Amino acid sequence: MNVKSMKKARMGIGLGAGSAVAWGIDTVLIGIIIASTPFKQSIVLAPIIAAFMHDFFSALWISLLMIIKGEFISVLKLLKTKSGAILVMGALSGGPLAMTFYFLGIQYVGVTYAASISSIFPGIGAVLAFTFLKEKMNRRTWFGIILSIIGVIILAYSPTELNVDSHFYIGILFSLGAAIFWGLEGVIGAWGMKGKDVVPLYAINIRQMTSALCYGLFIVSLIDGYPLVFEAASSKIVWLIVIAGLLGAANYSLYYMSINIIGAARGQSLNNTYVFWAIVTEIIFIGAPISLQFIIGALIVLMGSLMVSGSAKESNH
Repeated sequence: MNVKSMKKARMGIGLGAGSAVAWGIDTVLIGIIIASTPFKQSIVLAPIIAAFMHDFFSALWISLLMIIKGEFISVLKLLKTKSGAILVMGALSGGPLAMTFYFLGIQYVGVTYAASISSIFPGIGAVLAFTFLKEKMNRRTWFGIILSIIGVIILAYSPTELNVDSHFYIGILFSLGAAIFWGLEGVIGAWGMKGKDVVPLYAINIRQMTSALCYGLFIVSLIDGYPLVFEAASSKIVWLIVIAGLLGAANYSLYYMSINIIGAARGQSLNNTYVFWAIVTEIIFIGAPISLQFIIGALIVLMGSLMVSGSAKESNH
């Protein structure tokens, strides 16, 4: 393996790890936002409206960056191509579908369970990438992906908070739905970025715009959610949503750049360590206790990620 491709592999790994940090902090912010006024007064609409506002501000941030760089016209041109159409499909899967399911999962079973169940998405993505994109996957990669998923589930599992009622099972199903659609998004995104003129930042701009437009024009209108949107926009919580949108833009930009370099399966596996960073954020800023479970889970996640990272360097070409 030459030095150039080794540097590229390391960059892909770094970007994937960076996306996990951003999404971990973002996940904690989402939980705070949904539990805040005015969202807590509207249990049914809150997750969907929060998801729309999150992706709206995220789209705004990334579009602003493209306008400053003078490349927004190129993004719009890409929309008219086959690659653009594929990226729109990926956006619908990972945006309105996965995000709504994830936010509903947080609403019904809380951040820990939602993050734990949805964390199986790299496994789904790996199978899909292996099957449809013909990504080369050695035993070490498969073992690393499985190990990091096990570690994430150990990290997030909280038996003391278990409240088995109909809401709990609904929340588990929503979280599982998020995992399936996120697994699909990574694979569709990698497929869409195979085009000659596709730059990962263009792809993420299309992703966030598609998601925000789909929410705004169809979902929010359908559930008559605009009164809550305007109420949230005029409250103090809007600044937290703006910050969450920035973190969302950072997460997806780094994530798409990572899967473009090291492939969907490996990029997803690294991004999946966001649960570790979500818990670290809760420990630092909310004062959550450090447990033996956290230490064991964190070590397993780290081992799994290192195995995936190592195999990415070996097979990158």
